[in-house]
Amino acid sequence: MLPNHAPLVVAEAFGTLAELYPNRIDLGLGRAPGTDRTTMRALRRDRVETEADFPRDVTDLLQLLATPRTGQAVIAMPGAGTNVPIWLLGSSLFSARLAAEMGLPYAFASHFAPRLLHQAITLYRSLFRPSGSLAQAYVMIGVPLIAAPTNDEAQFLASSTYQRVLGILRGDRHCFPPPVENFMSHLSPQERAAIDDFLGAGVIGDPDTVSRGLKELLHTTEADELMLVCDIYDPALRLRSLDIVAEACAI
Repeated sequence: MLPNHAPLVVAEAFGTLAELYPNRIDLGLGRAPGTDRTTMRALRRDRVETEADFPRDVTDLLQLLATPRTGQAVIAMPGAGTNVPIWLLGSSLFSARLAAEMGLPYAFASHFAPRLLHQAITLYRSLFRPSGSLAQAYVMIGVPLIAAPTNDEAQFLASSTYQRVLGILRGDRHCFPPPVENFMSHLSPQERAAIDDFLGAGVIGDPDTVSRGLKELLHTTEADELMLVCDIYDPALRLRSLDIVAEACAI
């Protein structure tokens, strides 16, 4: 969440990681503060951001991670010359347009805001300008995914996510809850529709259902990469879910 941090601090933090783990670090930049006002103040967010701040901060960060220019006043140490790959993250059209203009890879947050997914990808690809780091448009999308041996078990495990989403929509957030039987059946039609809208890019089910769902997403979006968001209460079943995907899908 770049608005919460000075570009120099980010460059040196990720520069440190890049020196420790060469060619293994990517840096994703979001424009939203991602937190409440109390935490924003704790992060010294004592001024209102303008629309021009984020593009300027991204530009500054790109230069801090690049080879320093002659006479450059501020050098990230470590960080300078690491050229850590930068992604722009977004759930609206703003970051899609900016990523295209700057020639950066783009990740869309369809794991919680799928409504503008196709529009944002189309805009990004149509406006993309090649850069020194990226020759052609490159898209990643977030996918809420829950895989289990049967569809019934997958829906049961997904009830944890349904509860979390409903809490977000109601402004009543708690720790991630354990699954419950038939959770959706106790909700109003409006609540079920809101959860379905939030998880519009979700893929939930048995191996065949998951394989079909992911292939359909790849077909309709032509995404270059998927980031699977596997929210399951039991960590062991979360890992099992990813194993099921690996076995079921040749993607």
